[in-house]
Amino acid sequence: EFCVTHSSHTTRHTKNSTMSSALRRTIRDVAARAAAQKGTNPPKIPRGAATTFTTFSSPANEKVDAYKVGDSTNIKWHEGSVDVQTREKTMGQKGCVLWFTGLSGSGKSTVAYTLEHELFKRGNKVVTLDGDNIRHGLNSNLGFTAEDREENIRRIGEVSKLFADAGMITLVSFISPYKRDRLKVRERVGDKFLEVYMKIPLSVCEERDPKGLYKAARAGKIKGFTGIDDPYEEPENAEIEMKVAGEDGVLAPPREMAQEMVKILEQKGFLSA
Repeated sequence: EFCVTHSSHTTRHTKNSTMSSALRRTIRDVAARAAAQKGTNPPKIPRGAATTFTTFSSPANEKVDAYKVGDSTNIKWHEGSVDVQTREKTMGQKGCVLWFTGLSGSGKSTVAYTLEHELFKRGNKVVTLDGDNIRHGLNSNLGFTAEDREENIRRIGEVSKLFADAGMITLVSFISPYKRDRLKVRERVGDKFLEVYMKIPLSVCEERDPKGLYKAARAGKIKGFTGIDDPYEEPENAEIEMKVAGEDGVLAPPREMAQEMVKILEQKGFLSA
């Protein structure tokens, strides 16, 4: 929130600029409404006055809980002028979230990006949100404790919901090891949420070990690694279950898995509107 005052002097710790005619009219209208409520005359704003924006924020030492900030009574939901159905009809598809979950090395990102390519070739509007990529920016301040993992999934769940509500086919590739966290995202996204379980034996993931993480975890160099000293809770009723490999270690071709998912999306009506 900010308030606007006018002055001919520049003050310290504020941002001043010459007031535009449009902004002057806006301030005048707001002042007039406020004056009318009080039964007084609105103040006059001289031409050429400088605009001072004063920002109000919480004290620096005040801890803000991201889960409780929405309890504030002055935060309201604003509906856009373009509803979801109209947007989807224009895009020729229905927004959804395909949530790829599985052990590290299970092929989540590979298959998600392969599916993205298949859908893009068809003319669909699709985006992939990859766990490693998100940790370079939005979630760069999070680690791998249980609490940080929970916040990691909460944030990307909200982002994926925004994309799906905008009509995008949204592919999310996150280990997301805990059932409760995936359930929270499912509840937020609703019937647009499709859980994709990349099923593969832990032994095969260790054998593949594309990043060398399993070896490091076994050596004690990485703590809290999913599947080694931190649990992975398998989905019980995933909408889509991909058998990536059996105990023999033979991997299913990514393109075949992607094409199978395209068929599922067609059957569920997400590729048309």
